Formats: sequence, C-alpha cells, structure tokens
Amino acid sequence: MSSFSLERFLKEQIGDEDCNFSVLDFEGPKETNSLAERSDLEWLSTNGLGGYASQSITLANTRRYHGLLVAALDPPVRRTVILARLDEVVEMPDGGRIDLSTAYWQGGVVSPHGYERLRAFANLPVPTWLYEIPGGVLVKQVTMIHGEQRVVVGYTYLPDLPDLPDLPDLRDESPPADLVLRIAVLANFRDFHSQTRGDAAWQFQQRTHDSGVSIKAYEDATEWHLHFSSGRYVQDHDWYWDYSWSGEWERGLADSEDLYRTGFLETTLSAGKTYTITAGLQPATHQYEIKSAVQNEWARLKEIVATSGADGKIAAQLLIAADQFVVQRRSTDGASVIAGYHWFGDWGRDTMISLPGLLIETGRHSIARSVLSTLGKNMSEGMLPNYFPDSGQEPEYNSIDATLWWAVALDEYYRNTGDVPFLLEQVPLLDKVAIAHLQGTRHGIKVDPADGLLAGGGPHLQLTWMDAKCGDFVVTPRQGKAVEVNALWFNFLKTLELLHTTLGSAVLGSEGAEYDLHMGLAIRYADMAEKARLGFKAFWNEEAGCLFDAVGEQGYVDPSIRPNQIFAVSLPFKVVSPEQASGILAVVEEELLTDFGLRTLAPRDPAYKGVYGDSLASADQYHRDLTYHQGTAWPFLLGHWVDARVAVHGQQRSNFELIAERLLPLIQHMNEEACIGSISEIFDGDQPHRPVGCVAQAWSVAEMTRVVLKYPQLREILETRVSPPAVSV
Repeated sequence: MSSFSLERFLKEQIGDEDCNFSVLDFEGPKETNSLAERSDLEWLSTNGLGGYASQSITLANTRRYHGLLVAALDPPVRRTVILARLDEVVEMPDGGRIDLSTAYWQGGVVSPHGYERLRAFANLPVPTWLYEIPGGVLVKQVTMIHGEQRVVVGYTYLPDLPDLPDLPDLRDESPPADLVLRIAVLANFRDFHSQTRGDAAWQFQQRTHDSGVSIKAYEDATEWHLHFSSGRYVQDHDWYWDYSWSGEWERGLADSEDLYRTGFLETTLSAGKTYTITAGLQPATHQYEIKSAVQNEWARLKEIVATSGADGKIAAQLLIAADQFVVQRRSTDGASVIAGYHWFGDWGRDTMISLPGLLIETGRHSIARSVLSTLGKNMSEGMLPNYFPDSGQEPEYNSIDATLWWAVALDEYYRNTGDVPFLLEQVPLLDKVAIAHLQGTRHGIKVDPADGLLAGGGPHLQLTWMDAKCGDFVVTPRQGKAVEVNALWFNFLKTLELLHTTLGSAVLGSEGAEYDLHMGLAIRYADMAEKARLGFKAFWNEEAGCLFDAVGEQGYVDPSIRPNQIFAVSLPFKVVSPEQASGILAVVEEELLTDFGLRTLAPRDPAYKGVYGDSLASADQYHRDLTYHQGTAWPFLLGHWVDARVAVHGQQRSNFELIAERLLPLIQHMNEEACIGSISEIFDGDQPHRPVGCVAQAWSVAEMTRVVLKYPQLREILETRVSPPAVSV
C-alpha cells in the first residue's frame, strides 16, 4: 500500500489540523486470518434518539443487534433493524472484481473476504475504514445523523498519485482510471431482539423515484427511504440464507438469520470523488454528502468537549463516548439515558448513577435537569421506575436503590449549578419518597422503626443492583437490609437535611412559616440520619475488618466480601468512621480490585465464578445470570473506588499516581477491545479479564468520565501515560 495516512485524510476532511485521531492499523496479508477471527471488535454510531448503527470492525453482522440502521420507532424504544448491511464490490478498469464486505455463515464459512483488504479503522470523527485496492485506497465512513432516524454512508476513492514535487510537468500524465462501485442492499424489518426467517414468497415492496427508493417489508411495516448521490438503483429481489451470529452463539441464543436483498446501487467513482448513501425513516429533504455529515458531527462533538471545560485527549474521548447514551424520550418529551448498547433501554438506577458523569460533571446541565424531571414525573408510591420496557409498555418499579440514587444525583446537580428554583421543584418529591419509605411501599420496602435502616425484598425478589435471577432462583439473595442500600438511605436523609437547610436560608431568609417548615424538616431528617447511622453499626464485621453485605432478622448476617460496602466510603456523606473506612478500602483492594473494575465476590469465596458464563463457550441465559454477580468485575465501581481512596488517603500526587496505574488498562481497553471508543459492561474476574456483557455501558463510561473530570491532577497524570493517543480536540 502507498504511504496514505488515514489520520491526515480525516484532518483535511474536517478542516482541523490540531485534532489527533487514534487509528487501528491492520498490517496486511499476514494479519488477515487474525482479523477474520476478531469478530469481537465492534463499532457504534448513535443518533440521540435510541437509534444506532453498529457492526463488527470487519463490517460483518455478528449479533442480532447489528445493522447499518437500527431505528427507534418510538424513541428511544421499539428499536427495529431496517437496513441490515451493504455489500460492496469494486469493479476495476481491467475487469477485476474486489469484494469489500465480509460475512459469516452457518457452518463456519467466511465469504466474501473483504477483511483481507482492510488496512485501518478510526472511530473518530466518525467510524471510518481504509481499504487497499489496486492502484489506491477506498475510504468508507458511516455516521448517524443526530436527532434523525437516518444513517449516512460515504465512499471516497483516492488513487495512488505520483510525488508532485518530483514531476515538474504533469500535462502529459493520464488521470487515474475510474472505478465502478456496485453495492447490494440487504434489508430487514424486525424487533432488534429477534431474528428473521426468510420465505421465497415474501418480497419487500419498493417504489423507485428520482431521488432513490422507498421500501416496505410488508403492508403494515414502516416505510423507509434510500437515497444516493449519483448512479442508479436496480431492483433485484433475492434472499440470502443462514448468516451466522457468533456473538449470539456465545450468549447461548439463536445465532442465524436470513436477509432480503432489495437490489443494487451502482455508481462510477472518479479520483478524489465521493459517493453518499442515506437511509432513513423520512424522505431526505436535501442531498446529503458524507463530507458535510462528518464535519457537522465533529462540530457537535467538539461543542460537547468545549462545554465541559476539560482539556486533554482522555477527557475528550470519554466525553464523546458519554454522549452516545444520552437520548430523547418521546413519551415524556424529556431527556433520558440508554443503560447500554446494544440491548438495554433506559433504566432508572443506571440513569441516576450515570447522571453525574454523563451530564453534570460535563457541564450539560440543562439536559441533566431534563433527565431528573423526566424520572421525577414518573414517580409512583415513592419509587422511581427502574425500567422502561423496549416495546413501550408502562414502566416497572422493581428497584430499592434507584430512588435513593436520585438524591445523590440531585445533590451533585445543585453543587455544580446552584439551581435553587429546581430544588423547589424536586425536593418536595423527595419528601414524598421519605414518607413512602417510612410508611412502607412496594415489595416490602420500609424503614425499620427499631434502627432506622431500610429493608425490603422477598424470597423471589431481587431489588438491589445485584439483580440476577434464574427463574425463581435469586442468585444473590440480599433480602433484608443491604449494605449499599443503607449507605444510600443515610445519604438520602443527609441530602434532604442539606437541601431543606439551603431552601430555608437561600430562598426564604431567616424567618416566616416557610422558613420554619424547611428548617424543621432539616432537623427531622438530621435526627433520622443519626438513627440510621447508629443502626448501621450492625453492618460492621469486626473479624474481617469490613462490612457485612446484608443483615436481616434474628441476627442474620451475610459475611460475603462484595464491593457494595465501598459506597459507605465513597458517597458524599460517610456513614462509617475514618478508621472503618480505611479497613473497608483495604479489604476491597486486597480481595476485589482488578485493572478493569471491582469483582462482585472475593475469589476465595466458594461461590466465586471467575469467568462469566461459568467457562462455557456458548453460555445460555441461565449460566450467564448464575455468574453475573458472583465474581465478574464491574468498571463502574472503579469510580467509587477512586472516591473512596481519595477520602481515605487524600489528594496527594502519589495517591493519584497509584490510581492512574489502575485506570490505565481501562482507558487502553477503549482503543483496543470490544466496542472501539467505549467501555464494556463487565469483565471476567479472572485474568486476562475478558470484556463481556454489553460492549458499551453507560455507567462504565460515566464513572470513568466523572472521576477524570473531577480530579484534574489524576487527569494530568493519565494524559502523560496513555499510548497511543486517543483523540485530542
């Protein structure tokens, strides 16, 4: 291949010489076999509405969730695979034919072998691929249009050109020959959790027109629209049978699908020219060009980075990753947070834990306010919804801690904004939460009047974040009083004490009935918090020098060494003494800390499972749930480990250097593993800590973003140690 630089191309495309992009290089034929096997490398582009485009790096679909246009028909839910893939063939002037696509088929067949031509990939400014072809290169780019259910795909042909300074006269040089690009359009129309089985009698409906073609899978399906910048479209109906999804096989699920070819796009590519395709739920009102689409998306991302006020390539990369989870919910006309890609929707617990890192520390305060308002409006019986079903049903209320994280997020929001008018809206809702928990609400959730602690659950209920169940079998039975729930309950009460004091003093002066009301409530919450603090002493495990994971009736205690105790040290209001905090941190670091998160159970525990899926190559739902919280390492917990370590050991540079060493592998993971540019949901507890679960998880990204922005000294140390560079703006 020539000395073509993909990074240089991207800089020139966006017109910004100061940007630096990380490029994943594939060295050529000797690497082709390993690349074909790297179906675990994925890419993701989102639209802020729940829709996305995503595939493996080789552009093969290896999951049921993959596609070039997965549109949210009722944003951000009812996600539907519409445009499954585009299979490109380059027809050379000498009659040669070059396949650029890659597909995996049942039986282990790989065909075509387009990955053999792949030389480089860059995640930013938008997902970009570099293919080597005889006499030059072809650059492919994909981006969702923010705020639209539309994907834009572009191709740029760049032939090898002579070194101009060595050629004083080019008048006699022949221009590079044109290429013909022929693209098969593979369509679908199904819920993204399911799979399609074809039928020779099933033909998609098509309407061709001057600007493109409109396609419906069947009469009642949503019509979508394909547009292209040049060339022609030829209908050619056919089914492609038995694609293979390696990612679904690994999850023990149905792992094959059929796709429908609607026809072919054909165009001539001249040197330096681009060809653009768009697919969307609405007809295009103008002609999209890939260059302007890339420039617009990069300008939007640069604004997000600028809003944060943070500098450095790591902060920029995290801020851009964080944006992928922020969505608009049509049903509430407010902002929300997707918990993880590909299969999670917006969850109350995940949203509240993620909010500080996604939107508050990042300076996107108006969106944070919208998220808080959206969830607050859906409060029921003193509880926030934990789950909005993807098919659009009513939300579910099955979490004991999601509502308590609300107070943590609101406190963080106020500390960053000083937005007293918003407190006047939100604090009365939190008061209702307190009343409901004192009186008792769903699932046996109620404050124990004897010790002021919060209890809940039942034999077949799992209300904490460790919520895995296998049928009626609760994997981590934490019925009663869970340690992190009561650390959160103490924080909830102390937050209300603080916020009522703030409202009494800042808004109402120092006299009057409303002042007396707020100050009276502040005192009441202080008394409740003190009672809970004294009751919390029941969690202290003197023998182990840390906290029990749960306590219950008749002296029951759970001595399992789990990471939930870290919240007693990391949350703003400490419910333990400094000496206890030091002991808790020491045990957590000794037993649970890895380079990619905190383990959910100590390895010496007989119930420990160090490999997700119980070491099965094809782990079904049962075996995945069985191991979900029994040893897997969770990256989001590292954020609370950082806060706990700073609380115990201070903000000395030596402490931040130690923290940075622990965080570096996770930063590196963003550039080399799973979904390039994001952070996975979980990792195996055992080395080499394989990334598993969702390839892009909101609270994993959010907590890393939060601590990197919160602690400038940590950010500065990380900036000097990460290699290769991620992205700078």
